[in-house]
Amino acid sequence: MHFQFQTHFIPNTTESLTSGGLKMRTPVDQYVVSRPLYTEDSFTENHEKVERKHKTTLDHVKQYFTCDSKRVKNAALSLVPIVGWMKMYRVKEWLLGDIVSGVSTGLVAILQGLAYSLLASLPAWYGLYAAFFPVIIYFFLGTSRHISVGAFPVLSLMVGAVVTRMVPDGGPTVNITGLEGLSIDDQRAMVSASLTFLIGIFQLGMGLLQVGFVVIYLSDTLVSGFTTAAAVHILISQLKFIFGLSVPGFSGPLILESIFTQITSTNIHDLVTAIVVMVVVFAVKEINERFKSKLPVPIPIEVIMTIIACGVSYAFNFKDNHGVDVVGLIPDSFETPVAPNIEVFKETAVDAFPMAIVGFAISFAVAKVYAVKHDYVIDGNQELIAFGVSNIFGGAFKSLASSTALSRSAVQESTGGKTQIAGILSAIIVLIVTLAIGFLLEPLPKSVLGAVVIVNLKGMLMQMREVPYLWKKDRLDCIIWIVTFLASIFLGLDLGLAVGLGVELLAVVFRTQFPRCSVLANISGTDIYRDRKDYINIYEPEGVKIFRIPAPIFFANIDFFRGKLLDAVGFNPLRILRKRNKALRKIRKLIKKGELSVTIKGLQVTGSYPIEESEDETNTEELDQPVDFSDLPVQVNWRAELPANISVPPVDIHSLVLDFSAVSFIDISALKGLKTALKEFIRIDVEIYIVACDPYIIEKLKSCSFFDHEIKTSIFFVTLHDAMLHILERHPPLSVYNNYPDKMPNSSSNLRSREKIVSKVDYLCLCVVSYLP
Repeated sequence: MHFQFQTHFIPNTTESLTSGGLKMRTPVDQYVVSRPLYTEDSFTENHEKVERKHKTTLDHVKQYFTCDSKRVKNAALSLVPIVGWMKMYRVKEWLLGDIVSGVSTGLVAILQGLAYSLLASLPAWYGLYAAFFPVIIYFFLGTSRHISVGAFPVLSLMVGAVVTRMVPDGGPTVNITGLEGLSIDDQRAMVSASLTFLIGIFQLGMGLLQVGFVVIYLSDTLVSGFTTAAAVHILISQLKFIFGLSVPGFSGPLILESIFTQITSTNIHDLVTAIVVMVVVFAVKEINERFKSKLPVPIPIEVIMTIIACGVSYAFNFKDNHGVDVVGLIPDSFETPVAPNIEVFKETAVDAFPMAIVGFAISFAVAKVYAVKHDYVIDGNQELIAFGVSNIFGGAFKSLASSTALSRSAVQESTGGKTQIAGILSAIIVLIVTLAIGFLLEPLPKSVLGAVVIVNLKGMLMQMREVPYLWKKDRLDCIIWIVTFLASIFLGLDLGLAVGLGVELLAVVFRTQFPRCSVLANISGTDIYRDRKDYINIYEPEGVKIFRIPAPIFFANIDFFRGKLLDAVGFNPLRILRKRNKALRKIRKLIKKGELSVTIKGLQVTGSYPIEESEDETNTEELDQPVDFSDLPVQVNWRAELPANISVPPVDIHSLVLDFSAVSFIDISALKGLKTALKEFIRIDVEIYIVACDPYIIEKLKSCSFFDHEIKTSIFFVTLHDAMLHILERHPPLSVYNNYPDKMPNSSSNLRSREKIVSKVDYLCLCVVSYLP
């Protein structure tokens, strides 16, 4: 078939005057296309494809292990990204900003390091290590120029849960060789260091195996629910410092019980100090946020309040006079590196893996934000390698597990930081404080650190505002958020993350297994087809159903699609096929008995109507075969009234169009189900058309012997409109004949065998008429 539907660009224009008085014509967006009607077969015949050699698995393996000078150079540059950005470093433009940013970030990193070490149940100075050792490694290996590497509250809390489980405050420690004779603080530091080392090994391994893509399975919704739950855990864990109470261990919300039972023992000095710090820090942070465009740098209110608190605590001797718990001794040197404890590896391997994922996911998300903002590229696999080596190196020096914190990275970027030179300068600030002036922080009340931590949770806690929005816009996403949040609250962060990930994957399966199928119709006067329920001015051709499948077809949803397809057409083709075969069996029997005879008018009853016989259901396989008229003297018109009280359910469509434009793949199991479904329709004389199918899916169908004498490749059309024009030529709608009664075929003729009495030119005009509203 090769007729054309005419189209060309129609320059409908409007006139306007230019500044010089000349008239300009502005084209209105309209177009008309002139091309042949294409099936997939005819399109392939008329348009030659490029012959491409598809690489085999062996080819990919060979390419992966092929080595040349260019590839070695690229690999070296990718492993040490500092070489790339140092070449383009603009000293005059960037250096001053990096210096200011490095100093500001270093001061914030010191305070947050001290505060987050409390979350891990470690002495405060181990948090300073996390702001120094990992930063040095990331300076050389990291691809982000703006994130601030160091302690992250959620990760510190997860480390603290493992540390207090293995080395509890009151009870016996887990029996681990190598921890004998050490103090509780030293035992916890060793467990934390070994855990950090193991987290680094997992991250480095994933980076070398090029599996940085794993973070795509942690959706923004899941991360939001998880971090909000972590913020609640952190908030609860800091209450004991705010109230100045001695509460053993970290057990999530259950710690509230211990706090409430001791609430009468609250240290008023701790409570008042914390409240004052929280109010002032919160107020100044709001000022920073509101006037950030006018302030050259944010006011470092945490640092200012820390200095004031240290001075007040030292002047009034809070520790001795009022029983306030303070930071205490900070060593003026780094500890010697130690080898990790292998037994701790065995005890914490299950905990370390989700920590490695969480730490990387958070840092990668923050890095991606700044990479988009400043127009450069980050490499997920290289980030894994950078954080892996950073944590291995930091773990050897008893550092906390490192990631990044959004607030600290925001300081580094907003104060003018352009590269990781700002990061290395912040590490130098931490080094100076640790080795030279750390003793000045010894009188700092821990309640101040707790207050700073709580104020910095504002961003994470405010994520709860997303729940009403998600409920209105996407309830599945809302369920993921709520389940992840509740599971992380009551089951712990590690199990909560696993539960949230499981629910998220189930949601993906649910979306693909039960998508929203629809019946399409034509937007009048166009070649556009939309859901018939959504539009008023819409035309649905008589005898045609257009069924859209909006998802991949695989073993889990093929039955769902078949069910939806039957709902769309309004009948079960297999049931009708069986009814027709039973009717034919009955007609043969009546003809044989002489009770039916063939006349010019068709089949006529020669005797009295026979009594209705019970239907034989014993041989269903025979009933499922195509209708066979070979031994009958006439073909039965199933759309006409049948004699002898024989009834078969009517079929009110002659064509079924399946829109495969959103089908990305079909698996083998679904192929079988699809083939069976198509044959059921074909065997009751319903023509099947599949449109907009991916060519690679068609190739797969051919390779899997999908086509046979019933299902042919000619049923595939390039577009939906191609198929509809083909159908309308084969089956002109009755509305056309209402407008052209002289073209009406004999009413007794079969709809499927109408003569094509209309010329192609006339027919195209009729098509236009039929499409007009």
